[in-house]
Amino acid sequence: MLLPYFNETNIYECGTDEAGRGCLAGPVTAAAVILPKNFRNELLNDSKQTKLKTRNLLRSIIEQDCTSFGVSHVFMDEIDKINILNASILGMHRAIDQLKCEPDHILVDGNKFKPYSSIAHSCIIKGDGKYLSIAAASILAKTYRDAYMEKIHEEFPMYNWKQNKGYPTFEHRAAILKYGSTKYHRQSFKLLPEEQLKLEI
Repeated sequence: MLLPYFNETNIYECGTDEAGRGCLAGPVTAAAVILPKNFRNELLNDSKQTKLKTRNLLRSIIEQDCTSFGVSHVFMDEIDKINILNASILGMHRAIDQLKCEPDHILVDGNKFKPYSSIAHSCIIKGDGKYLSIAAASILAKTYRDAYMEKIHEEFPMYNWKQNKGYPTFEHRAAILKYGSTKYHRQSFKLLPEEQLKLEI
């Protein structure tokens, strides 16, 4: 069962996480969530460990029951300019900017972060499978990003972003090889592996 990081009732604990860091197309999406001290939910877990129906249910529960939340997309042009790690951290900062109350402590999924204001933070590897607020942020980041990818799928259905969400699947890369890249692709990423490039030549 996931738990809060702190048990003190006077601590506003913010969890933050991102989705889409390893994708070839679309934004990296970050979320920040402050949950009430008594919040518990047996379904809540790392978004990668939950099914679509459960994620969508959890999104509604989190948005309704949380103390505050924020979600931010960092788009392809910014990713290409500042790199994906900096874009992920920037997205987390922008999501925290949206919170209605300032957190006392920030819990970050992973091992890299840049200080946000003067607020203390803790980086926790695989934190989305350990702490409630990070898991909640992972659910919001994943569901908001998936919704965005499903929307742009309608514009470029040949890449099947509705299913692969922009990740480097064989199908996605085969479509890039056939149709080229789009305005939604991250040009700083290796869109095609060397083997496919050699075959094309």
